[in-house]
Amino acid sequence: MKKKIAVVLFNLGGPDKLTSVKPFLFNLFNDPFIIEAPFPLRYLLAKFISSKREKKAKEIYSHLGGKSPILELTKLQAKKLENKLEKEKDNYKVFVSMRYWNPFVRETLKDVINWDPNQIILLPLYPQYSSTTSGSSLFSWKKEMEKQSSSIPTKTICCYSENKKFILAHVKSIKKMLRKVKNKYNHLSNTTLLFSAHGLPEKTIKAGDPYQAQVEGTVRAIIDKANEKDLKHIICYQSKVGPLKWTGPTTEEQIIKEAKKNKSIIIVPIAFVNEHSETLVELDIEYRKIAKTNGCLDYYRIPALGTDMDFIEALYDLVKSKSNNNCNILNEKICSKEYKKCFYNVGEI
Repeated sequence: MKKKIAVVLFNLGGPDKLTSVKPFLFNLFNDPFIIEAPFPLRYLLAKFISSKREKKAKEIYSHLGGKSPILELTKLQAKKLENKLEKEKDNYKVFVSMRYWNPFVRETLKDVINWDPNQIILLPLYPQYSSTTSGSSLFSWKKEMEKQSSSIPTKTICCYSENKKFILAHVKSIKKMLRKVKNKYNHLSNTTLLFSAHGLPEKTIKAGDPYQAQVEGTVRAIIDKANEKDLKHIICYQSKVGPLKWTGPTTEEQIIKEAKKNKSIIIVPIAFVNEHSETLVELDIEYRKIAKTNGCLDYYRIPALGTDMDFIEALYDLVKSKSNNNCNILNEKICSKEYKKCFYNVGEI
């Protein structure tokens, strides 16, 4: 008999109209995995920050037609993955769940329960694990399962920062851009590859979060696979919020530094698999302007992986591997060494 397997793709989410910006920001900053402060202090801080940042955020989303594209793009990825899984003997259905805007975990879980699967596979669209992204989403899912008294066997794919097909997808897109630069200048000696990831507070990393180490592992694997000798590359971090010290160097600092040397800059969004405000506005508009103002020769940005077939193949392989694995993460405190490492500060899930 065919098994019914539900696959849930997790993503950040984004406002679907300008009036949604403020409540979206509130949901983000009211997450205890984002702001580690007790209630009601966290609630009050979230109210304050969302009000303070509303105007700037609305300006950002106005460049994107008044809303985030992340839900539509994630649905496209879900459809591509589901089409790929159709050839399997079991019956797979791919669902989408957003952390800070619709569809929330509770809505998605209800849809999953109504479909009545034999098994659930949770797949965050964050290749590198952090307690602030995958951890927050997975913990939210666990709590909602408890609320809805669901006991459906559930497995988790926590991270895939060095998955071969994920790496290959990046290498192919980078190589394509490098050919463009070589065709123009006949060499890469005046080109710098900037791998840009969303930053985190340093205290989060020092507390044991593996995100930065996994970002570095991703870049190392890409550089090894690309095998482009003498091509300078730098890992940097963007989107800092608040007064705390964050992971560095910042993307803005590195853009200014390389631009002042009259270099060509190629930006690679290494931790984002969808286009959203931080790629389409921060990287494409704000940082491009900074680069040009400071003397950058050329400024290029590699697209997010999106529905790239190598990336979809990577997700497909991860789902197939997990569906054949007997480990039930919701019922076991520690499933593996990887689980113990990656689920830092999330607890049993």
